Amino acid sequence: MFFDKLEDLVFHFRQLLAEKKYILLYAYNGTGKTRLSMAFKDAGRNGDVRDTLYFNAFTEDLFRWDNDLENDNERKLLINKDSRFVEGIQSLEMESRIRPLLARYVDFDFFIDYDDWTVSFERKIRVGDETVTLNNIKVSRGEEIIFIWCFFLAIAQLAIDEQETYQWVNYIYIDDPISSLDDNNAIAVAGHLAQLLKKQNNRKKIIISSHHTLFFNVLCNEFKKAERYFLSKNDKLNGYSLEDTTETPFYHHVATLKDLTEAAESGKLYTYHFNVLRNILEKTAHFHGFKNFSECIKQDNDDAEGIIYTRMINVLSHGNYSLFEPKEMLDENKNYFKKILNDFLGRYQFNPELIPR
Repeated sequence: MFFDKLEDLVFHFRQLLAEKKYILLYAYNGTGKTRLSMAFKDAGRNGDVRDTLYFNAFTEDLFRWDNDLENDNERKLLINKDSRFVEGIQSLEMESRIRPLLARYVDFDFFIDYDDWTVSFERKIRVGDETVTLNNIKVSRGEEIIFIWCFFLAIAQLAIDEQETYQWVNYIYIDDPISSLDDNNAIAVAGHLAQLLKKQNNRKKIIISSHHTLFFNVLCNEFKKAERYFLSKNDKLNGYSLEDTTETPFYHHVATLKDLTEAAESGKLYTYHFNVLRNILEKTAHFHGFKNFSECIKQDNDDAEGIIYTRMINVLSHGNYSLFEPKEMLDENKNYFKKILNDFLGRYQFNPELIPR
């Protein structure tokens, strides 16, 4: 599907959510995910009436640091109290709602001062036989994002529970909540988010977008009936392409192997396919603890060290021509390629429904 502008895509998603509950959207950085989330929010705004609770880079910007540059000891996170995002939270016991969420990920505590709309952090550490409390600490960027994310989750829970302050929420739009997190936290955040959004009492319609492959894969596993799309810019047509990936294996190495097997079967093999195959072999070697991708190449009796095939991949996967000049392989090289690929798939088992032998 092609869309001239983001507003057209927003209209399509809102129509789709009239029947569907979840949309999962994958897109590379720079495609326009954040702008799309804001366009979706704006489409549901009519004066003071709104319908979308969102998390994106603008949500993170509602919090900023006062580092107390003069005294260097009263570091606090400032909250933009004028945002509707935090409207009426003073009476909602937010600390008790956020703390159990935050405890899943970090080891510090926090306090919200509603008089000056600031958040201060503290951490307890062991010094010898004593426990010492460090007050007004500055947490790391990743820890800050986790805190803001848990702040949002607490509000999302209020919206899902139809709390009066957030009864205006019909849609929850989440864009890239893990931009500063490692893979362990990415998995934890995705799993926890799914637990919250799949609650039986949740009547909100959900869109989640991300550029993080692992995060997206976990969500696809959790929301098995969700609509899944890949969004990309279409520079030739000056717009956006939306590709349905519901029936496509999204794990990058699986999708890549599927493409390679289809290319091998069709006979349309180009020199750059050796570069792609080498990439798969290298990732497999690292996963299994080998130092070199040659360890993943089957060793024949007449080539016990796998030298021939290793050299073949080294030669044909290097040089600019392999990437930028898609020349078709010679028949002899095609046979080498097919043998290396088939031996690899014979050695490492993949789902035959996705990659038929």
